[in-house]
Amino acid sequence: MDARATIQDYYDSLRHGAPLDTFFVDDRAADDPIVKFGISERLVGSDSVQAGLRDQTASTSDWTVESRELRVTERDSVAWFSDAVTLAWEEDGTHHEFDTRWSGALERRSGDWSFVGLHVSVATEF
Repeated sequence: MDARATIQDYYDSLRHGAPLDTFFVDDRAADDPIVKFGISERLVGSDSVQAGLRDQTASTSDWTVESRELRVTERDSVAWFSDAVTLAWEEDGTHHEFDTRWSGALERRSGDWSFVGLHVSVATEF
């Protein structure tokens, strides 16, 4: 699977409520922890990212993930991407919907691509 397919797989897993923590590098043996920025969170390190994603999967449902501008560049064992994504979900009986911007980096280890950084922000105009 290439980096683009991994990103699209992540989107599909989000839509279907499947586990997301397996998409991220396990950095427990590294000096530099991975970072995941969500719309309202900043998670640093594998343990924090994995726990945050497990909590998100458990507390949300009915995800809509509409990718509009996915661009991926892949080089040997590293890839980076950007996208404009419409996100919507249900949480505690409340519907949330945002136009978001995504960017991130992936690393290939043992043939598989994993996120080493992910940033999701709300797209607003001034």
